[in-house]
Amino acid sequence: MGKDYYKILGISKGAAEEDIKKAYRKQALKWHPDKNKAPSAGEKFKEIAEAYEVLSDPKKREVYDQYGEEGLKGGGGPTDGQGSNFTYTFHGDPHATFATFFGGANPFEMFFGRKVNGRDDDDMEVDGSDPFGSFTSFNINGFPRSDRHVGLGGQPRSRKQDPAIHHELRVSLEEVFHGCTKRMKISRKRLNPDGRTMRTEDKILTIEIKRGWKEGTKITFPREGDESPNTIPADIVFVIKDKPHAHFRREGSDIVYPVRVSLRQSLCGCSVTVSTIDGKTCNMKITDVIKPGMRKVIAGQGLPFPKNPEQRGDLIVEFDVNFPESLPSNAKDVLKRHLPTS
Repeated sequence: MGKDYYKILGISKGAAEEDIKKAYRKQALKWHPDKNKAPSAGEKFKEIAEAYEVLSDPKKREVYDQYGEEGLKGGGGPTDGQGSNFTYTFHGDPHATFATFFGGANPFEMFFGRKVNGRDDDDMEVDGSDPFGSFTSFNINGFPRSDRHVGLGGQPRSRKQDPAIHHELRVSLEEVFHGCTKRMKISRKRLNPDGRTMRTEDKILTIEIKRGWKEGTKITFPREGDESPNTIPADIVFVIKDKPHAHFRREGSDIVYPVRVSLRQSLCGCSVTVSTIDGKTCNMKITDVIKPGMRKVIAGQGLPFPKNPEQRGDLIVEFDVNFPESLPSNAKDVLKRHLPTS
């Protein structure tokens, strides 16, 4: 059973966008580890961030509503229009989600770091009404709430997200067959706590390659690109790309195994030993005349199906015929006598 993101945020499935934002603001302030010292606060804070990342994005929410967490993260949902499975992976940093939502500043400095209106921070009830309710247009450290910044004349303007950054992620057919974990190191610019100066930091992104994932499958890490005061960080998108293989090539969930035979074998029949992707071998006896490009199918010896890894595609043996460069005259005479004219 996957996570119930609606339950985590305390909203109904039909909640509007504004309701999702209000719910995240309330829950994030309640469970922020800087204020909530419960042992479970850190994990709860992370779950709240992940729920918000999914439900605030129309595409992710649509996939989640139809296929649940497993379909969203396992590539079991619909394709993206280019034949690629839509896949989402939470970036793992709830503080980045928190900072982006509140405009890059730390609201606790204003509301909980010192006395407000003569009251100590311990007197403020975070779980009740929105603590920012009376500060709708107030900017913290020069940054407004949520995704809005101040433009010319003090008028708020929307922050736009930078375009997604795509990287190829090359995997071998063996890695696709068994599944694997890839760790990718990225360097990105991050805002310092003052909300103005920048620093460069490295981060390791962990990608779980599911069995049978097709070439073109996309794994998205939301808002992991460079940060700046005026824009929302870009999404980092990894696109699965097959590495060339010494013996096989891929056609969807099927694997093609090329076999080259002599002209004599093609006419008289032969036996061939075929290797499989999991290291086994099987013998195939051919009695038919082999034509160039002819295919024979070994069922169930291909790659796992992405949506049902317990089932597999086929191993397709594709034949090529090696014709001789020349033939002696006596061989030609024999062929003329025995081969049909048409």
